[in-house]
Amino acid sequence: MANTSSTCSETYSVKVTESSIPGMLIIDLDRYEDKRGFFMETYERRRYKKYGLDAEFVQDNQSLSCRHTLRGMHYQIRHPQGHLVHVIRGEVFDVGLDLRRKSPTFGKWYGVNLNAEMPRQVFLPAGVAHGFCVLSKEAEIYYKCTEYYYPGDEGGVLWNDPDVGIEWPTKHGIIKRRDENFPVLKDICDDQLPNFQ
Repeated sequence: MANTSSTCSETYSVKVTESSIPGMLIIDLDRYEDKRGFFMETYERRRYKKYGLDAEFVQDNQSLSCRHTLRGMHYQIRHPQGHLVHVIRGEVFDVGLDLRRKSPTFGKWYGVNLNAEMPRQVFLPAGVAHGFCVLSKEAEIYYKCTEYYYPGDEGGVLWNDPDVGIEWPTKHGIIKRRDENFPVLKDICDDQLPNFQ
């Protein structure tokens, strides 16, 4: 599904590129600007379905973080979530980590810069853990989820697990204590990884 593009109507088009992790997609959108500002479609189910992204989104989330904040690597164990991520203010380095045991890229990561000036999204399928680091003074992220949030079902992989080797743009991020205490991937039992079919 690499470097394909199409127009679903006379007005809007989308370009979808598959990352090195199967199912993790980079989505470039059209943005129309004039002296008043801009307009952009950020989700249209028929258009996304055409590219194999036929997810049902059940929850939308929004977060605001300051520079050097590092969140991750998060996932849900029994109710894995897919995420469609879009930055609406600032810039982040966004990362997906494949935790699907049967995936050919299990334990591999992929990162991409997202910023509010670039009409780009990332889709992380269920079973891929998510994290990001803020590169700007502040960053506001809006993301759609394919599953509800379940307290008590949270899992995580240590952000700087040396075996995973994510190349974060900072070595001294502002990190929540919970995230600092996540285990490395090799210490996580199979029953604590996403129940991905």
